[in-house]
Amino acid sequence: MGTSVKQTVEMLLRPLEAEGYEIWNVEYVQEGKEKQLRVFVDKEGGIGIDGCEAVSRYLSDRLDRDDPIGEAYSLVVSSPGMDRQLLRDGHFSRYAGSAVEVSLYKALEGRKKFAALLGTKTPEYLYVTPIDPVTLAPTGGEIAIPAELVCKVSLMVIF
Repeated sequence: MGTSVKQTVEMLLRPLEAEGYEIWNVEYVQEGKEKQLRVFVDKEGGIGIDGCEAVSRYLSDRLDRDDPIGEAYSLVVSSPGMDRQLLRDGHFSRYAGSAVEVSLYKALEGRKKFAALLGTKTPEYLYVTPIDPVTLAPTGGEIAIPAELVCKVSLMVIF
């Protein structure tokens, strides 16, 4: 197969965007002894069980018909959650100014994980303002993190 499972599934799901669904992420991973196809979807105002079920039925029908994967797997469709990982440029621009948790591959200024307010993202840098994870008050000025150091950026869950 010339395209990856992720790309194939994203193409199959594209028609759902016209119905207001946003395909947040697609993962095809080994989970124990079996493969798992995980699809994360969202919708304006949030997505519930009914929306996830509708996407699951739609995708199951297409996967059964086209059989693009060719090996056994289980399908899981869910919301990206409150602590959603930001993956695409659109995610970063939409949540600019939000509190995030940043994980790095290598320490920067002595830390590999920290809370921050999300600034802008360019191909070279992620701009953030470090904050206290409890009070959310800035603990310094904006910093530029080289993109190759960024492992994961997720929204902070604030109660």
